[in-house]
Amino acid sequence: MTAHEVTPREALMRLGASTAEAVAQVLDMFAPGAVERGDVTVLPDGQTPFSNLPSGALATSVSYVDGVTGANVFVLAPAGARALATAMGVPPPDPDEDGNVPEELSELEMSAMAEAANQTMAAAASAISLVIGQEIEISPPDTRVLTGSSAAVEAYGKAPHATSTTFLIAGEACRLIQLIPAAFVMRMVRAMDELSMQEGADASATPVGGGATGSPATLGVEEALTAVKLRVWAELGRTQLPLGRALELPLGAVVDLDRAANDPVDLYVNGLCFAQGHLLVNDDGEWAIVIDELGGRRPAAESAAVAAAGQANQLKGAAI
Repeated sequence: MTAHEVTPREALMRLGASTAEAVAQVLDMFAPGAVERGDVTVLPDGQTPFSNLPSGALATSVSYVDGVTGANVFVLAPAGARALATAMGVPPPDPDEDGNVPEELSELEMSAMAEAANQTMAAAASAISLVIGQEIEISPPDTRVLTGSSAAVEAYGKAPHATSTTFLIAGEACRLIQLIPAAFVMRMVRAMDELSMQEGADASATPVGGGATGSPATLGVEEALTAVKLRVWAELGRTQLPLGRALELPLGAVVDLDRAANDPVDLYVNGLCFAQGHLLVNDDGEWAIVIDELGGRRPAAESAAVAAAGQANQLKGAAI
C-alpha cells in the first residue's frame, strides 16, 4: 500500500495549524487564560487576506530572510492591542479632562506590543522550521498602523497562497496572516511526503508489541524540538542612566543596580523570565547559575515596560 500523498491544501492547513498553535502558546504566556485560537482558513486563489480590517489596525510583520520566502503578519485592532498590553502589566493611559481614554496606544503599550511581536514571530518561524525540516531566519519585526485593506495590500503585496487564523485576546479579535509563495508550498508538500514515507517505513520495521511507546510523528516532533536553539541569559539587575552620564563613565566607575547583593538572579529564555537562582563559580573557574525556583517573576515585556516607565519619568522630570 502506498503512502498518502499530501495535497497543497493539506500542506497549507498543517502549516497554518502548527504556526497558529505556536503563536497561541506564546500569547497565552503574556495573557494567561485570556487567549482563544479560532479556525485556520486557507484562502481561495485571488482572495485578499486583508479584507475587513478594523480602522487603525496595528500590524506586525516579519519576512523570511534565509531558507524560504514568505511573510507572517499579525493584525490587531487597537482595542485588541490594548487588551494584550494590559494583560502584560502595562496600565492604560490616563483619561483626558473629559474622562475619555485616548484611542492611540501609548509608548509603554507600543513597547509591550513590540516585545510580544518578537516572541510570537519567532515562535511562528520555529513552527515552520519543524514542518519543513529546515531552519528559518526572520527579519526584525516591522510594526505599523494600517488605514485600511488597500494600505495593507500596498504594504505587504500579494502571494499565490495565504492562510488566516483568528484569535481572541480578552474578547478582542485579531488574526495571523501567512503569505506563502507557490515554491514554498511545493517544498512543504515534498517535505511532508518524505516524512510520511519515513513514518510508514519506521512503522513497518517496528516489531509488534515492542519498541517505541510513542507514534513516529510524535517522536519526530520531539527530536526536532531538541535541536531548536534558544537565547539564554542571566540578569543581575538593571538601572537607568541619562545618556550623557553613561558616555562620561570612566574606567572603574561603580554603577548601582536595582537589586541587592543577595537578591535572586533572573534567568531568561528568548526574552521570557522563567526561573530564578543564584550565581556560583564552577570547578573550571567559570560562572554558572543554580536554579532555585521555576516560574517567571518578571517577564521581559514587563521589564521593558518598567524600564520605559523609568525613562519616561526621567524625561518628564527633565522637562519640568
